[in-house]
Amino acid sequence: MSKVAIITGGGSGLGQATAIRMAQEGINIAVVDVSEKGGNETVEKVKAEGVDAIFIKADVSKPEEVKSYVDKTVEHFGSIDYFFNNAGISGSGKFYLDTTIEEINQIVGINLLGALYGVRYVAEVMLKNGGGSIVNTASSAGVIGQDSVVTYSATKHGIVGLTRSMVAEYAKDGLRVNAIAPGPTETPMVRAFYEANPEMKANATGGIPQKRLGTPEEVAELVTFLLTSKAEYINGEVIRIDGGFTSTK
Repeated sequence: MSKVAIITGGGSGLGQATAIRMAQEGINIAVVDVSEKGGNETVEKVKAEGVDAIFIKADVSKPEEVKSYVDKTVEHFGSIDYFFNNAGISGSGKFYLDTTIEEINQIVGINLLGALYGVRYVAEVMLKNGGGSIVNTASSAGVIGQDSVVTYSATKHGIVGLTRSMVAEYAKDGLRVNAIAPGPTETPMVRAFYEANPEMKANATGGIPQKRLGTPEEVAELVTFLLTSKAEYINGEVIRIDGGFTSTK
């Protein structure tokens, strides 16, 4: 029986690249995104790899919509084996005291509460079925401090805590939970952020020892490895994929 993965933020960037890469491994995919256009595009690309896929529209900051995407996945596929808990936004790039309360609430709602809700409902299903594997998307801003992304950084540090603490509680029950910490990567979200803050792209690229941004496909390879049985004894890790960016901080 084919394995099943849920990927949030699956309509573009890291989520879409990972959906395609996992489909190449014969894994069926539930694509979750707030964008119908992006989500359906990913489903088409996944199905072209010869596996089954569905799109589920959801705002991950709303717990009832998170529960719904979990329920719909189980209804369609019968189980959940893998979860790429990836949906997120970056924010305006303003210094913290110049951001609005509305922006703070939006970033926390999607990046942190959305991730917490996802793990809450997905892990419940996984544990009933004997276990499963989760990869949460943190960030280089989740392992070091960075200016212009204070709220984003706070949420990504929270993802690291979520990852490690879930392992402390549930590894004995067959659950694996790891996180990735990508540096600046060529995704639509990052491109939009740098278009709004062009000086920050030059600063970021200059600070990366490899002198380039990462690609979604490179991150997708790491996520696929961590989710699948090839990484069975890796648990509670936060793996940086940033061209050496945080190694120099």
